[in-house]
Amino acid sequence: MAIHVALFLTLLETLALGIVLLVWAKQVQGARLLVVFLMGVATWIVGNELPNWFGIATAPLAMALLSTLPLTSAAFLHFCLIFCHSPIDRRWIYAAYAGAGVTALHALLRSPGTFEHFAPFTGVEWVVVPNHVGWMTSLVWACLAALGILALLMAFFHAASAQRQRQIAAVAMSCGWGLMAMSGYAFAALQIPIYPWQVLAAPAYPVILVYGILRYRVFVANVWARRALASAILMASGVLVVPLAVMLPFESRWVVAIAVAAVCLALRGPVWSFAARLVYPGGTPSADDLRDWRAALSRTASLDELQAEAAALLSRRMGLEVQVLVVPQMPRPPEPSTVSSTEPVEPMPALVCSRAADSGWETRLAGFDEAPPGQRHLAELFGSVLADAASHVEHAERAREREREHQLQARLAELGSLATTVAHDLRNPLNIIAMAVALSPEETRQEVGEQIARISRLTEDLLDYAKPWQIQPLEIDLASRMRTLIRRMPDVELGTSLQGEFIASVDPVRFDQAVVNLLTNARQARHGAGQQRVLVDAERVDGGVLLHVCDDGPGIAADLRERLFEPFASRSPGGTGLGLAIVARIMAAHGGSAALSERAPWRTCFTLNFPMHPTAAS
Repeated sequence: MAIHVALFLTLLETLALGIVLLVWAKQVQGARLLVVFLMGVATWIVGNELPNWFGIATAPLAMALLSTLPLTSAAFLHFCLIFCHSPIDRRWIYAAYAGAGVTALHALLRSPGTFEHFAPFTGVEWVVVPNHVGWMTSLVWACLAALGILALLMAFFHAASAQRQRQIAAVAMSCGWGLMAMSGYAFAALQIPIYPWQVLAAPAYPVILVYGILRYRVFVANVWARRALASAILMASGVLVVPLAVMLPFESRWVVAIAVAAVCLALRGPVWSFAARLVYPGGTPSADDLRDWRAALSRTASLDELQAEAAALLSRRMGLEVQVLVVPQMPRPPEPSTVSSTEPVEPMPALVCSRAADSGWETRLAGFDEAPPGQRHLAELFGSVLADAASHVEHAERAREREREHQLQARLAELGSLATTVAHDLRNPLNIIAMAVALSPEETRQEVGEQIARISRLTEDLLDYAKPWQIQPLEIDLASRMRTLIRRMPDVELGTSLQGEFIASVDPVRFDQAVVNLLTNARQARHGAGQQRVLVDAERVDGGVLLHVCDDGPGIAADLRERLFEPFASRSPGGTGLGLAIVARIMAAHGGSAALSERAPWRTCFTLNFPMHPTAAS
């Protein structure tokens, strides 16, 4: 009797979990194959129990159902390969299904065994005993199942994270549990006179299998895993009461029913809590947790570091991967895509920390709607600590930025005062030198003139870099502007985007200055390397315009890349070292940026990022 109850409960659980997985098929890779496997388990149970439910006349139908067992193993193998991302040729999968189909058809035509009475199976009227066809069928499904377990083991040792290893291990352990539970029927096949106690553990098998797959996926699915696990434990406890009732001095079905109900009611609370702890790792946060969180988060120096540290802390504390986003503004939900994707969607619980418009930082939970109260409370409490840490990091970043700006302005003021003095003090000596060589040979006058021009250019660049100035953005055609700038530079090419009209909002004067500085550097580098090409191109991106100035010169030395936009950093032998620093100031005034970028096949490429709507700035 107990075996019938255990198998009936397993059947109900298998059908219910199959329905749940169909609903949540997009959440787990290979979920539909898992549903096929669960339906195969249900078919095996019905095949074994049909003669016991409706009489031995149903034996042919039961044998037909049992003949499909190899197809169930083939679906299990297919699921394991997809679940483990195994790089296997699909032809091998087709071969497995073909072999299983041929074996199932052979068993269906020849019958895999007979139903007999087996006395040691107390309370079981009919049990299947396989013949040589049944043994061959069993060998095929066992080999396919072994290949699936082998795929799980290989994926376990090559898993990219400990969480993935735990998930694969849970699936493998569930397979071992199912094998242990169903092995009791081998006693009758091998004529071993032992009661199959392990079959009573069958109700836990489908729950453990699905739990191992869904535990680390989504909270909503975990709700069903928690309920199913708690129900299975309660049912198993009730089933265990049945054989104990045999010890009573009298026999009464009412007494057994009352005993089962009393045990289930008594254990309901503890079992529910135990199931919740298994499905949802972690627990109530303690004072030590709060102290450790605050200490760890306070050591971060930027919002990016804070986000990474918070994700690691919360994921480690909850025992599953939790995504953490720390952003100044609440991110907009993604727009629905019109392109269908065959990849499975695996959402994870997330904690979003952002700054509200009229208040400080706040947090929002996503994917925690179906989590138990304890888990939501833990995430909310961590979120409050994270919001405080984000506020402190933001204030520290602003203070550092103000200090950097103050220091920059002080240095610029000092540099401007120095440049003005130097320009005034150099003007007279330079004029005297120019007059002194007026009667010198042509070669001498030319050399002195070049050096005087270089000193004058350095002085002008110093004054330009140090003095305060403003930009006045206007809507202009960059393509037309560039054609004017390179009119006397026949060696400069325009990209395809600048062949027609290209409207952008920039300060025309400062735009010309920045581009001419970059073109001068590029042409000097090109001539120094004996190369032939300089290219200017543009493109539109979200929120702005990118202008690229590229050359195929010798490139930039690695030791110069980090300080390229600092004053007096130059890659040209005769340069002042202020050209790129002035470009950086022009772009900062536009609210944009200048950067050294990578654009094959060019060796050097500078990119100016102009915002869509720049504002006048000093």
